[in-house]
Amino acid sequence: MIWLAIPAIAAAAYYCLVIVAAARWRPARVPPRANSLPPLSILKPIHGRDPRFYEAILSHAAQDYPEFEILFGVNTPDDPALQDIVRLQREFPGLPIEIVIVSTQAPNAKVGVLAELARRARYSVFLVNDSDIVVEPGYLRAVTAPLEDPGVGLVTCLYRAAADSWASRFEALGIATEFAPSVLVARLLGVAEFALGSTMVFRAAALERIGGFAAIANYLADDYQLGRRIAQLGYRIEFAPVVVETDLGAGSWGQVWRHQLRWSRTIRVSRSSGYYGYVVTHATLWALVALGAHQWQAGLAAIVVRVLAGVWVGAGILGDRKVRRDFWLIPLRDLFGFAVWAAGLFGDTVQWRDRQLKLRPDGRICDDAHPLEPPPIDVGAAKD
Repeated sequence: MIWLAIPAIAAAAYYCLVIVAAARWRPARVPPRANSLPPLSILKPIHGRDPRFYEAILSHAAQDYPEFEILFGVNTPDDPALQDIVRLQREFPGLPIEIVIVSTQAPNAKVGVLAELARRARYSVFLVNDSDIVVEPGYLRAVTAPLEDPGVGLVTCLYRAAADSWASRFEALGIATEFAPSVLVARLLGVAEFALGSTMVFRAAALERIGGFAAIANYLADDYQLGRRIAQLGYRIEFAPVVVETDLGAGSWGQVWRHQLRWSRTIRVSRSSGYYGYVVTHATLWALVALGAHQWQAGLAAIVVRVLAGVWVGAGILGDRKVRRDFWLIPLRDLFGFAVWAAGLFGDTVQWRDRQLKLRPDGRICDDAHPLEPPPIDVGAAKD
């Protein structure tokens, strides 16, 4: 039965690697005084009113930055988020804030909106992030400063999550203790071609060289595709020394399951080898297998190292104080995560807000995607 301890040993080794990656984590350094803070266009595609939406957009408008604008793009003139954007315009009359109603036929409607916002942007440096991202003072300076290096083509950053329900707490715990560690390990091993939707700052010239947003409008994982294509131009992707926060709201278990499944299937079709490699990261499962085979040392080692690594990254690097409160839930979250991972191995359809999409093996969206019937509860309660 000794062979049943091998997966647990592999999982423990992986989380030892997470600890090494955390110890060596070095985001891009921001000079005390940046020589150049380029005028910036913030492009915000909006679909519905996310939890803490006004707090999120307010945190951008209140930034101390020499020159920037915010362009909001919505698909319909009755989007519930518009009232908050109009309020922001009233409170910041000196800041260029524009609302653009965009009708797009792009398979990825978010990218279709971004294409129109980019066309209207005044400045040559773009910032794109999710609509519910809350940022700290100094964020704009921190994420633009690395572009002073001409070898840097895109700046991104890590994120943590707020949650108001048990289901969302599980998802937030997974972001802090499973997803973020995988990002650190990927960077440690030299996998640096990806960006995170929490923040993407890049030059308009680089976007034009990859064919504009139209080049990625057929893909669901637009953040991954954007990062990969800019990296293929020979640029580096750097992480800014700031952590932003998304809000998962009070999502139900069904909403969290659908969101996580969409994420899993999207990763599988975007980076299949990496997705299958995730099997080793499910330390709790393999620890239970080892313990069931009476391989106590391997099983306990996997659990202990996994929890320690998760707390280090979640609480130490992301600054997520909830991880210290919820660390005892990590094994349960791991089992939920394994169920999502296993379900993600099969199927090619995902739910994205009010649409059901079918994915091709290369990550593109099929043309036969169709709207879903309006759900009985507000889909904005769960992070898109």
